[in-house]
Amino acid sequence: MAAKAATAGFPRPGNPLKPVWHPDDRILSVPIIETWYKYRRRRRTVKDSNVTGAHLGMLLWALIVGASFPVVGLLSDGLPPLLLTAMRFAIAALAMLPMIWRAGPAVPNLQGILLYAAMGFCLAGFFGVMFWAAHRVSALSMSALFVSMPLLAYGLGRVFGVEARAHRLLAILALGAVGGLALALAQSGGDLTTLQFGWGEVAFFLGCIATALYPVLSKWGLARGILSPDAAVRTFWSLAVGGVLIALAGFVAEPFAALSRMRSGDVLLVAYLGVFSSGATFWLMQRGTGALTPGTVTAYSYLVPFVSMLVLFVTRPDVIGWQWLPGSLLVITAIALLFRDAAGQPRTAPSPSL
Repeated sequence: MAAKAATAGFPRPGNPLKPVWHPDDRILSVPIIETWYKYRRRRRTVKDSNVTGAHLGMLLWALIVGASFPVVGLLSDGLPPLLLTAMRFAIAALAMLPMIWRAGPAVPNLQGILLYAAMGFCLAGFFGVMFWAAHRVSALSMSALFVSMPLLAYGLGRVFGVEARAHRLLAILALGAVGGLALALAQSGGDLTTLQFGWGEVAFFLGCIATALYPVLSKWGLARGILSPDAAVRTFWSLAVGGVLIALAGFVAEPFAALSRMRSGDVLLVAYLGVFSSGATFWLMQRGTGALTPGTVTAYSYLVPFVSMLVLFVTRPDVIGWQWLPGSLLVITAIALLFRDAAGQPRTAPSPSL
């Protein structure tokens, strides 16, 4: 028996490719195989729970962002938007400190600093262009361009090697884009005369590319081990760098003395927007980026106008009408398909090649 156990499983001397198995080996191999399959099932269960949690987190992200627009409207008129955004990012970064303290040392290396700078530049570019275009581009044109952001994230993810080829995901993103555009048309009353394309629209489209690049760079940095695996750490550094860049743009383009018009209510509103609309939402996005692909993460932006529509119905019931139904159904269908299908799960995503 000892001789059989010693030779079982080893190659036959005359044929090194064919192992020698003894019937008694099944007694030893069955527990090992069962343990292996239990381990694989446990890993798959943990991974599936992470993906489901990321989807639920992005649903919460859409709720917070969509409900924040009425809060922004409560701020006093005449306040500098870039400097206010820089304040929001500073408050959001400070709100991340207790979370990164528990994560341990979080100072990035040189590669990490450069990548965080690129991510911060994406944030600064989008917010800077958005505020610049707000007085030059119609709301319908901005909405029509913004719905392309998930499709841009998918395409950029393919270029950076962090997005697998997924025709179903691409179809879901296109469906959500049509739904988001239908909601924008319903909000404008179906008036297509405001849908124009000029240099202002080109600038805003570049801003959409910048914000689509943010989750792509996050996923790319995670895959290469450049960025921290902790979502709070990534949120802190991207907000900190982005806030500095936005503040520099605000000092150049806006009067700093305009901040003196802030009242106590404005300070509280900016603090709320900083902690929730900036800190919590960017943390949820970074958390989602760790389990989902950039295209799937950004697809939840289609829910933002839907949530804003629901808030509008609460404040102004007179605007409720059938014109909102087609876009709402398309957006809800697209998000439901993200949950149902495995199109957004990064299981088959290729390894980064850049």
